[in-house]
Amino acid sequence: MSGPPSATPLVQSLRDGAGNGDLVLIVDDVPDNLAVLHDALDESGYTVLVATSGEQALQRAAQARPDIILLDAMMPGIDGFEVARRLKADAATAHIPIVFMTGLTETEHLVAALEAGGVDYVTKPIKPKEVLARMNVHLQGARRARQDARQAGQARNALDAFGYASFTVRMPEGRLIWQTALARDLLARYCGTSAPQTPAAVIDWLQRHLPDALARQVEPPVLSIAQGAASLNLRLHQQTSHDDGGDEWLIIMREVSGTAVIEAMSLSLKLTLREAEVLYWVVKGKTNKDIGEILGSSPATAKKHLERVYVKLGVETRTAAAGVAMKRIRELQPQFEI
Repeated sequence: MSGPPSATPLVQSLRDGAGNGDLVLIVDDVPDNLAVLHDALDESGYTVLVATSGEQALQRAAQARPDIILLDAMMPGIDGFEVARRLKADAATAHIPIVFMTGLTETEHLVAALEAGGVDYVTKPIKPKEVLARMNVHLQGARRARQDARQAGQARNALDAFGYASFTVRMPEGRLIWQTALARDLLARYCGTSAPQTPAAVIDWLQRHLPDALARQVEPPVLSIAQGAASLNLRLHQQTSHDDGGDEWLIIMREVSGTAVIEAMSLSLKLTLREAEVLYWVVKGKTNKDIGEILGSSPATAKKHLERVYVKLGVETRTAAAGVAMKRIRELQPQFEI
């Protein structure tokens, strides 16, 4: 999940030159209204853009990504209600708070403004001090959201720096909404999926364990997706946001290769590579049938290899053989996740 998209270089330079860095888009088809608000906001240190129609408003909002929009409800052509609905339907502009300006004071019109996506409204004739006060409340919330997004981005970058891939899934719909480049490559390689599709195994894992994790405040078990002697281990890292529409969860994952472990077990326990490979999957809790499928052989062949392992290790059961192997793995590869 990334933060709100950045503005164009030209608009960013306007932001940087403004007293407080906030960019305001005023939308009104009456020039006098625009002039009054423009002057008041300009004197207060805001950078101001104007639009005189719904079509212009949509274009300016898409190009400039303002921090807040003051939107006239009643305009010819595309009215303010429709402008708000379109802005909220576009992921690039959905985060922008909209304050409606309206001469309509009937409850149904005010409700319509809020239902269209407005966070607030002011009534005409416009009082600049009231508009500034209302704006400041919503801009403070927008600033906090941007700061949270930056901090979340820094945390995700730190995870990447330590070799972890990460991605964010929105529940309950199970949509993948953000991922690092490494996560994209790993999910494609292990699961054959790409955003916004979340692997079915991940959705099933979340659906089964999230309720218990929320109720008991415990971390769900690691999800491991195997591919030969390598596996992709996924952990639920943290909840990144919550609203009435759902929750967003940050998941981190790391690829773990068993090749080096298998080779080390073969040498230290005096096993053939195939015997060491069978023992590796026994440690992973796999049955003979599972091992046969993984290695492209039959369960009977896996059983024969395992019987030879018993003899060489001087043990009689799978549990005992796994215990010897786990002890040796911890000695040879203490950082390896069993």
